[in-house]
Amino acid sequence: MIRIEELKFDSNGLIPAVVVDAISKKVLTVAYMNRESLKISMEKGLTCFYSRSRECLWLKGETSGNYQHIVSITADCDGDALVVLVEKDGPACHTGTDSCFIKPVWQSEERQEFSLEGLYELLQQRNEERPEGSYTTYLFEKGIDKILKKVGEECTEVIIAGKADDKKETIYELADLAYHAMVLMVQMGIRVEDVHKELASRHIIDHKIKQEKMTK
Repeated sequence: MIRIEELKFDSNGLIPAVVVDAISKKVLTVAYMNRESLKISMEKGLTCFYSRSRECLWLKGETSGNYQHIVSITADCDGDALVVLVEKDGPACHTGTDSCFIKPVWQSEERQEFSLEGLYELLQQRNEERPEGSYTTYLFEKGIDKILKKVGEECTEVIIAGKADDKKETIYELADLAYHAMVLMVQMGIRVEDVHKELASRHIIDHKIKQEKMTK
């Protein structure tokens, strides 16, 4: 672990902190810390920044309730910038948006960004708007029984492909299963974050069990 004394603060005693959502890996904001705010962040486990405009410390969420719980803080190779991985209680931006980065500047036509959160949002939109001719619309209109049937069918397809040791087909069927599982999540109001937290809790338990076995 690098010590605070080893970090390189600028002439104003500040260091940029890129805040990233631990679940979606989305960049939430870029703020600044000084030595005091960094120490507070580490002590409280909550992001605390230095406001250059107000010239004072501010604990994110103290007023809005949108606290950012720190998972980790990592310095770059030069020690003059930080990445702060967080789990947030609410929107990161003062405008009420999830992230401060909301204004597209350029987008490649050949390369498209993909994330489970983005797919989830698209499925939510399909559920709300129900565009005609959409397979997703069809599933939502048929309801929970149809969605569950499709999840079951895709589970079977994964088993068949896996049993045949067909890697390409298994990947294809896993993608189908993931899609239908996420349709079920939207139908039931289960968020990607909910599943992420459940998996994270199991990882912690598994890690503890491994540690206990090693000490015996």
